[in-house]
Amino acid sequence: MFASAFEGKTVLLTGHTGFKGAWLAIWLKRLGAHVIGYALQPPTNPSLFEMSGLAQQITHVLADVRDTAHLERLIREHKPDFIFHLAAQALVLESYRDPLETFSANVMGTASVLEAVRRAEHPCAVVVITTDKVYENRNWTYGYREVDPLGGHDPYSASKAAAEIVTASYRSSFLAAGGVKVASARAGNVIGAGDWSAHRIIPDAVRALNQGETLIVRSPNAVRPWQHVLEPLSGYLWLAAKLAQPDGEKFASGWNFGPLPAVYTVRDLVEAVVREWGSGEWRSEQNPNAPHEANLLSLSIEKAIGALEWLPVWDFEATVRETIQGYKRMLSGDAQDVCLEAISTYEAAASAKGLAWTS
Repeated sequence: MFASAFEGKTVLLTGHTGFKGAWLAIWLKRLGAHVIGYALQPPTNPSLFEMSGLAQQITHVLADVRDTAHLERLIREHKPDFIFHLAAQALVLESYRDPLETFSANVMGTASVLEAVRRAEHPCAVVVITTDKVYENRNWTYGYREVDPLGGHDPYSASKAAAEIVTASYRSSFLAAGGVKVASARAGNVIGAGDWSAHRIIPDAVRALNQGETLIVRSPNAVRPWQHVLEPLSGYLWLAAKLAQPDGEKFASGWNFGPLPAVYTVRDLVEAVVREWGSGEWRSEQNPNAPHEANLLSLSIEKAIGALEWLPVWDFEATVRETIQGYKRMLSGDAQDVCLEAISTYEAAASAKGLAWTS
């Protein structure tokens, strides 16, 4: 998988204690990489990181990405072949509560990682993870392309758009000349077993359904590019593998990773989740005084299809099924086994489709 790019290689992964970071650490281990995780304590309780026992299986470093000197020492010591930067404040509603911390973590945190790479003078491939919300949202029906203007109404979206600008600046001003190949990745709304964050529809649904309570939905008509967590992760891994090739500089830019064009609302998602769970109820309680969130958002993945030969693997129904059945198993079993089996199933489905990263 991924042209064996990670087998025996050293990977620095920031944000490994978070939901996506833990999934990525598990997959990288499966691919034969030595993973160095660098992050704060897990942001939720429970957390996939702790449920899967990752602290005992990787080099686990508890620290803040804004500690540039610490990161520089770590890069000089371990000389990573790849760096995935996922550490961030990742919640829109939390960004309204504490905007300054959101800007600090997401903008200065990204600058700190790239500055540490610059100071260490160590050539490697770097993938900076942002979000589908980096685009100036005009409630267009077509998917946003990598060439569309960046923006951000809420502090979270604005901070991630700023992180994209920081990444492009470091790439052009410093890193490209030093043999460091830097790309950014913008994923759709990610769901999957093991996310326990507050104010996210799937974790909220699982908590309510598991306790026999009614799920409260605040924006049932909002449209989002829903995708299973393994979809963008396969994109990140394949993008990093391409960056590491001799001609990798041609992949050093921004990339969208989302589902194929389809329109699914929060209502569609919630109803599919309840069906898959087998029971439960939900109701809408819209708050007219709630902070602004975009109503319509979708991504164009034409660039990834054409230049990376990357495509999503699971459709909407399979995404919901894998997510809910994964949660059910995690609630009563070994979380890492659940992840590994899901990765194996996903790899097999991708291979059956003949996707480039499986050959």
